[in-house]
Amino acid sequence: MNSYDLSILIPARNEMFLAKTIENILENIEGKTEIIVVLDGAWAEPQIPQHERVTIVYQPESIGQRAATNQAARLSTAKYVMKCDAHCAFDKGFDVKMMREMHDNWTMVPRMYNLHAFDWLCGNGHRIYQGPTPKKCPECGKKMERDVIWKPKPSPETDAMRFDRDLKFQYWSEYKKRQKGDIVDTMSLLGACWLLTREKYWELEICDEGHGSWGQQGTEVAAKTWLSGGRLVVNKKTWFAHMFRTQGLDFGFPYPQSGSQVDHARKYSKKLWLEDTWPKAIHPLSWLIDKFAPVPGWNTEVNKGIVYYTDNKLKIKIAKTCQKQLKSIGLPIVSASLKPMPHFGKNIHLPLKKGHLTMFKQILAALEASSAEIIFFCEHDVLYHPSHFDFTPTKKDVFYFNTNVWKVDSVTGKAVKVDKCEQLSGMCVWKELALSYVRQKMKQIESAGFDRHYEPRGKRENWSSKEPLVDIRHDGNLTPNRWSKDQFRNEANTKGWTEGECPDWAKEIFTKIIQKPVL
Repeated sequence: MNSYDLSILIPARNEMFLAKTIENILENIEGKTEIIVVLDGAWAEPQIPQHERVTIVYQPESIGQRAATNQAARLSTAKYVMKCDAHCAFDKGFDVKMMREMHDNWTMVPRMYNLHAFDWLCGNGHRIYQGPTPKKCPECGKKMERDVIWKPKPSPETDAMRFDRDLKFQYWSEYKKRQKGDIVDTMSLLGACWLLTREKYWELEICDEGHGSWGQQGTEVAAKTWLSGGRLVVNKKTWFAHMFRTQGLDFGFPYPQSGSQVDHARKYSKKLWLEDTWPKAIHPLSWLIDKFAPVPGWNTEVNKGIVYYTDNKLKIKIAKTCQKQLKSIGLPIVSASLKPMPHFGKNIHLPLKKGHLTMFKQILAALEASSAEIIFFCEHDVLYHPSHFDFTPTKKDVFYFNTNVWKVDSVTGKAVKVDKCEQLSGMCVWKELALSYVRQKMKQIESAGFDRHYEPRGKRENWSSKEPLVDIRHDGNLTPNRWSKDQFRNEANTKGWTEGECPDWAKEIFTKIIQKPVL
């Protein structure tokens, strides 16, 4: 009988890349490591080749992701167990590199990359980045086939993660700056890959089926590790790459995603952590928040908020996509709209006619209704990365602008950026200064008309977020679209002119909007 140090647990249901994931693991393990797969309600397609280190369990009726992971764990006799998703790639010797650094009361995750699993490729060589199956090539009309790439993307490198007040997973680029060394603390993790001792797995009931099939896995693992007296770490000496599926259709989550399941998992999780009812905790959740303070949205030292304004004229696909991304940030939103938006933050409906004065009236109303001390101005046609909101302005009399902005055409995908892009949509400012500016701007418009300037003329400073804003350009933008340097009257505004494509972090989101694929 083989004796293993590590059992890799893979719950799988309708996973097209399960065999590829197993093949990749077998190619890269260097220790006494086995793989235990539970086929949850469906046989693997393509079939998994037989291997002495691979155990396959077929469950004829689906029991759910957590239950399948527990079933796999029951078959393990190894010291360590590691759960991973069925669409991942790994570093050479990742198993040995992780076990070498482990402590018995730790949970460990490798540095995370995004996995470029495949492209769609037609006979003429046209490519579409991984996503739902296209009916035909949008360039030439030919049939497209899947071309497997299976490589980690060089950025972003994810070493720091957290959960927000709603207990949703969030990236945390600002905290990454506080991490020192190769073995670093992280507040939370993505549920795609994590390792701990088999003893701790069962002691902490790390896959509590009371949550339901799936949902809140990262929050559960993180909270149980930290609050029981353990430590959650990222091992930057090794990595895994995870394929994200966020586009729906035939490229979505393999388990049915119902609103009731999401609500149940979230309510169950909130009961445990927000109400401090988990019986095995030796610390309350407040201890964890204090340990990582300041945590965006949790700590009250600086209270940040979002002011969002829209004329409700934007194409619905763009509007909904941008709203979903903004809601995922986790900061409180006050929205001001010309049509009611009851499900988007604290909404203020102003039944006015679209115009420059109206826009500033909307901003003023949202500002007055916000309880935040620091305000991020957010517009309806911009995709905001979480790193944008990590910034904290230090001076209360200065207007700050995030100049890391790509302008991307919603039809063609063409993208350009310049060194200095100071836009209202990228402004962050203390609330009192924002109120003063908007009130003065309204008086100026009422007395002399709009002067073509949306941004304030006072003291300015710039910052650059880790990942850029994506300013979506379409036929309804208030400002003109310029795609060549000769369209600018002032050459200084073209300094650093760069042409490219939609930033990597937003490509998968942007494919929901664009009519011609982003290559």
